[in-house]
Amino acid sequence: MSRVHGETIARPILRNDEFAQARMALPAQCGQALAAIHAIPTRGLPDTLQISGGLDQIAQYETIYRSFDVPRPVFELALQWLKTNAPDPLDPVLVHGDFRLGNLMVDETGLTSVLDWELAHLGDPREDLAWICVNSWRFGQSQNRVGGFGQLEDMLTAYNAASGRNFTAKDVDWWEMLGTLKWGIMSMILYEAFRSGADPSVERAAIGRRVSETEIDLINLLEAAHA
Repeated sequence: MSRVHGETIARPILRNDEFAQARMALPAQCGQALAAIHAIPTRGLPDTLQISGGLDQIAQYETIYRSFDVPRPVFELALQWLKTNAPDPLDPVLVHGDFRLGNLMVDETGLTSVLDWELAHLGDPREDLAWICVNSWRFGQSQNRVGGFGQLEDMLTAYNAASGRNFTAKDVDWWEMLGTLKWGIMSMILYEAFRSGADPSVERAAIGRRVSETEIDLINLLEAAHA
């Protein structure tokens, strides 16, 4: 083992002058890192790794959402759109599952480490590319689609060059919609943990407000999809 230096908190990474160079380098570095993760041979990986594609996740999160018995029209619309417009699945690769600012360690030159692998699974590579684009993970810098610090074209150019794939922004759009819906339902789960007393953390209560934020994001994504 060795010690890795860097920052993980989004606010300084996105705003402090010391990370200005890092912000310029990060989109390409993230693309290269994801290409490397997705290229890891799946043979020999733990048998406990779940295989989870896009439709699998829709079914999983819809079941959780309906268990709350709190109808949300925007979530209903997003679910129907996702089912109707689901892309053809790709061969599963190792997916990080939570590749976003907050789980990336960054120093003044850029990416130094990828953290928090507990959601890793076998799935579609487009899931990782889209998760970092979800507006909630831009931390207020919504004009920069990739993590609040960069543009999708730069990340995809680096990813495609390293992976040999030819993904475009259109390949990411459906998965960003799914990621946004997933985070909305996750926020419902976290709030319910507070409401039920299972987890008295005020943080869990505060995350409940993120549900309405994801509804706004979903409306914007749905409007863009039909523009």
